[in-house]
Amino acid sequence: MNYIQELQLILPEIILGVGIILTVVIEMYSKKSVSVLPWFSVLVFLSVVITQFALLNYQAVIYNGMFASGGNPGIFNILFNSAAILVVLSSNNYIKKYGSHFGEYYILLMSSVLGMMLMAGAKDLFIVFMGLELMSICFYVLAGINRRKSSANEASLKYFLLGSFATGFIVYGIALIYGSAGSTSIDNIIANFGTLSSNILFVTGMLLFFIGFSFKIAAFPFHMWVPDVYQGSATTITGLMSTGGKTAAFSVLIIFVGIFLSAVNKNIFMPYFAVIATLSMVYGSIVAISQNNLKRMLAYSSIAHAGYMSIGLAAGNYESVAGIIFYLAAYIFMNLGAFGVIAIIEGENDSNLELESYSGLSNRSPALAALMSLFMFALAGLPPFAGFFGKYYVFISAIEAKLTWLAIIGVLSSAISVYFYIRVVVYMYFRTPVTEIKIQDDKAGLISVVLAAIFV
Repeated sequence: MNYIQELQLILPEIILGVGIILTVVIEMYSKKSVSVLPWFSVLVFLSVVITQFALLNYQAVIYNGMFASGGNPGIFNILFNSAAILVVLSSNNYIKKYGSHFGEYYILLMSSVLGMMLMAGAKDLFIVFMGLELMSICFYVLAGINRRKSSANEASLKYFLLGSFATGFIVYGIALIYGSAGSTSIDNIIANFGTLSSNILFVTGMLLFFIGFSFKIAAFPFHMWVPDVYQGSATTITGLMSTGGKTAAFSVLIIFVGIFLSAVNKNIFMPYFAVIATLSMVYGSIVAISQNNLKRMLAYSSIAHAGYMSIGLAAGNYESVAGIIFYLAAYIFMNLGAFGVIAIIEGENDSNLELESYSGLSNRSPALAALMSLFMFALAGLPPFAGFFGKYYVFISAIEAKLTWLAIIGVLSSAISVYFYIRVVVYMYFRTPVTEIKIQDDKAGLISVVLAAIFV
């Protein structure tokens, strides 16, 4: 493959990279950057989505086996950029509400998505690391973008410290993998896995690598940063971290699940993924019941959802890969929709985030109440919404892999989670308002929420 063809295959990444540079220029030289940048960002992300759709069937490994285009990475790129479009639309009014409408917001947003795209297409461990760091550093800053809020500063610092700690696991894991395999090429590692799996250093390196990414997907017991960071960060950024960030981490883990798709290699990491799946589902579902702050409730809910998706990692078959990708697609729109509604209703100084604030919402804003109910039903996994089918495909993959007990725990955990999701609907429709809240007119935010609802 020649140089021009390789450039054509990474056109989505090039468009986003050029978009970042142009955003910097607009921020520096345009006096209207505050009103221009949101719509310019949407245009860039939309261009990437359209270009990636056109290149989806052109699957190739390029740049000396360092990067993959088309296929699964292409699907993930579409998901990342679609999520970013919804986040930008929700952010337009939200960041003005908090006086944090800085041009850097959109630059960091685009850069974080570029990091996600590098992770999804990585065919070398160093590309994984580059993408992870690009995404993570942007998230550390975005978590504290509302810098006038002490809780946002706290969230940013906690995320940075614990994220750096997790990165340490990943780097040490990569060092051990390279030391035992003699290569950082993922394809090379997959091809020689049968021989390498008898090397204790290699297995330890892989385990450390998976532990580092368990932090990133917010699986128990590596979840300790999630509730405080989700609560303290800007609501729209929380939505991106809980969807795009989680999807990027799973895109890397799915690459390694490819090792076990053939009958040759046994899934020696199945016990690890089965344990974190079980603990995440049970812990996330039970602790979420006691939460009255909606952002904290969705934080614990995201731990449970990481558990459901980890069932697919434990199963390690073709059905599980398809199931996880579908689940991630559904989860992006369900969660971003829910956070989009919260961003519209949220008042200044973190007001209107408690469950009580949603009492009687159906009388004050029937449309928002109906949309929030739809997202709660979908997150609970009730048919016929996308959330139900996401769980269904993952549970089926577990049964195919003779992990029926894990699917049963998943079903029981889903039954528990129905309580705290439906409780939000009960408050909106069957409780009288405790306090009067003023819901601001946010057309762009409402468009974002409606788009998410259509996809769900």
